Amino acid sequence: MLEPVPRPSSTLAIRCTRALFSPWSRLSLLVAMLASGAVLVVLYEPQRLLSAGWPGQLSGGAAVVLFGVAYGVCSAAFVPRPLLNLAAGALFGSQAGTVSALAGTVLGAGIAFTLGRVLGQDALRPLLRGRWLRAADSQLSRHGFRSMLAIRLFPGVPFAAANYCAAVSRMGYVPFLLATGLGSIPNTAAYVVAGSRAGSPTSPAFLIAMGFIVLTGAAAAVVAWRKRHGLRGADGTADRA
Repeated sequence: MLEPVPRPSSTLAIRCTRALFSPWSRLSLLVAMLASGAVLVVLYEPQRLLSAGWPGQLSGGAAVVLFGVAYGVCSAAFVPRPLLNLAAGALFGSQAGTVSALAGTVLGAGIAFTLGRVLGQDALRPLLRGRWLRAADSQLSRHGFRSMLAIRLFPGVPFAAANYCAAVSRMGYVPFLLATGLGSIPNTAAYVVAGSRAGSPTSPAFLIAMGFIVLTGAAAAVVAWRKRHGLRGADGTADRA
């Protein structure tokens, strides 16, 4: 029994569907979304809306929850987290501000991770050919939780870059989100406390928070320099061999 020959219209539809959902089409969509988000951030500066134009009719738990959701969306759209953390402290104080900022951090990381995993992983994984790229992918894929925990504790890697690198790797959702939540506590809390005490810059709480921020930043710079120096040395040894 002969099978029916597909009509040209159905064949064209199948080809269009495959092209539309191909890895490179999805990657192009991701790039367009990220570029649009970056442009909107530059034009509208949503961090100012969160701090200065916060809806006055909201208060209490509802305001904290809504701020956390807005924080997550803004951080996924490349709004700098330090500014959002300072705004959380100025609006809600140390305790509620830290809770809202941490929830927003995990939400924003989850949004970016999902976008990168769904739209970018299939197209980008075949491009991981450089020594540094392969090393980073192997570290995140094999030791995802502890690697991401270290990245969040020492904020030398930009938040968005860490999210999308983890998404391209084979790291799981649970280790990624758990490490993000735990590792972001110290630095996030320091910025929130600084924001809540910004009106009294000579207070012990403000000075301790700023000192912690400076120390963790310096530690991250030292760790990054040592890692880079080690990789260069390994490359030189490999070339001589």
